[in-house]
Amino acid sequence: MNDDQLLRYSRHMMLPEIDYAGQERLRAARVLIVGLGGLGSPVALYLAAAGVGELVLVDFDEVDLSNLQRQIAHDTASIGTLKVASAAARIAAINPDVSLRLVPEKLQPEQMADLLATVDCVCDCSDNFPLRFALNAACARAQKPLVSGAAIRMEGQVTVFDTRRAESPCYRCLYHEAGEDALRCSETGVLSPLVGMIGSLQAAEVIKVLVGFGVPLIGRLALFDLKRAEFRTIRFSRDPDCPVCQTRPALPA
Repeated sequence: MNDDQLLRYSRHMMLPEIDYAGQERLRAARVLIVGLGGLGSPVALYLAAAGVGELVLVDFDEVDLSNLQRQIAHDTASIGTLKVASAAARIAAINPDVSLRLVPEKLQPEQMADLLATVDCVCDCSDNFPLRFALNAACARAQKPLVSGAAIRMEGQVTVFDTRRAESPCYRCLYHEAGEDALRCSETGVLSPLVGMIGSLQAAEVIKVLVGFGVPLIGRLALFDLKRAEFRTIRFSRDPDCPVCQTRPALPA
């Protein structure tokens, strides 16, 4: 790192859990972010500020006026532009050291293997259940850690799936396949700070996975009720009959 980088990341390197070596791991890391909306905005901005070396940004959508209540990577001037381009401009303003790859299209299952081969971690910030299941299956096959978040109305959740670990469940272990009728904030609403809180937790989990400190939310689902300002964590286990991840090595007896 040069002098400017040492200063930029100095508050990280003061933390014994990160230090110089951990910051170098972040700078060498590549993260795929799927969705640049309410969750993807804080994820992308915090990972960029934290010094992750490369961010791969995936979103086919354009910025709409109704997005600006909560999607902080975008602004009024970016209405009508692609979200990946708007987010990229904001990231470049925060940290020009971060390399960016933009994928301004709907992510198809056949694309996922090639994309996953180039990254170290995936952050699912989408609001589309079929995409979530497809991305989970691709991450399980590629053995890539997947940090998943969701937020609706005034409730949110975060968890980590890392099928490199024999004990880790996958998304399909937690949820059965869902159709297109899943609730979205465009139909039910969402309080704007909630997505910032959940997205920030996702970014923190990505950093923990990349650097290798703390206890990631593997096999644990963190749930936040904003109305009551209460967190609770529930444990869940691998489904031995899971059609996605059952072919991994068996758990110890």
